[in-house]
Amino acid sequence: MNQKYQSDLIAIIGMACRFPEANDHNQFWHNLEEGINSISEIPSQRWEVEKYYYDTPETPNKSISKWAGLIEYIDQFDAQFFDISPREATRTDPQQRILLELSWSCIEDAGYSPSQLSGKDVGVFIGACSYDSILLMNQNQDNVEGHSGTGTWTCMIPNRISSFFNLHGPSIPIDIACSSSLVAIH
Repeated sequence: MNQKYQSDLIAIIGMACRFPEANDHNQFWHNLEEGINSISEIPSQRWEVEKYYYDTPETPNKSISKWAGLIEYIDQFDAQFFDISPREATRTDPQQRILLELSWSCIEDAGYSPSQLSGKDVGVFIGACSYDSILLMNQNQDNVEGHSGTGTWTCMIPNRISSFFNLHGPSIPIDIACSSSLVAIH
């Protein structure tokens, strides 16, 4: 192999993901192979479809779609396990909660225990670019408090992971919209 490209190699030794109708990469691959459509009608417990849906595109402040790819159980987070208070957990973006859980799963999938990596120079590079939670929380200014920032800023995602697992390498959020994850891997 050419010496120039030797340093560009990466090895994926652990993997974890959560997608609509797929709580791990095996189920996700199965869904792809079987051609399973994981898009469904938005359930009422997520939001009131009737309030926002209208089938005429020109209608202001309405959506012409009542379908989505939704991840299940985003409200089921073991905050105590991750040393997050119940109060802070209510102000923590689902992205942060899910990525903490997936980080644990990824380490296990790689065949490590978190204690083996603790204190080591392990880097965390996360592609994240969605700000839905902070926008929703800030609609009601009475909800804004100390945990609102740390719970909703995407820059906190890799730092929260590094802190929880005691990882001492770089901890960098990457936000370049749709290519964030691709650039994080690079």
